[in-house]
Amino acid sequence: MASAISAINAKIRSHPVLSYFCSTHFWGPVSNFGIPLAAVLDTQKDAEIISGKMTGALVVYSAVFMRYALAVTPKNYLLFGCHVVNECAQLTQGYRYINYWHFGGREKALAQKAAQPKQSEEVSVAAEVVKKAAEVATGKS
Repeated sequence: MASAISAINAKIRSHPVLSYFCSTHFWGPVSNFGIPLAAVLDTQKDAEIISGKMTGALVVYSAVFMRYALAVTPKNYLLFGCHVVNECAQLTQGYRYINYWHFGGREKALAQKAAQPKQSEEVSVAAEVVKKAAEVATGKS
């Protein structure tokens, strides 16, 4: 049984594409892409939930591993690309965090939320006017 597995492994490893596909140089970055994917999706969420400390840690982490991906032999361009995407997403999140908590973004968001009930009140008043006009037009008044 062990010789059969060794033979299959040798056959797979003899083909360069299959050898790469079965290596940690491929599956490490692929599994790591969950972090930048989550970061990109988080750019659509409210800036209030962004953790400044975690964003800073992930910026440093991605910068270190971008360097590592090019320092290993052979160079791991897939890992490098993963960390480039994560670095960009984390820098975007860092900008959103700083803008929200330090440059007036929070106050602007709160002012917009405070203005929204007024708009919905205007809509409900307009709906009542239309309802009354329909009643008058049909003679139900």
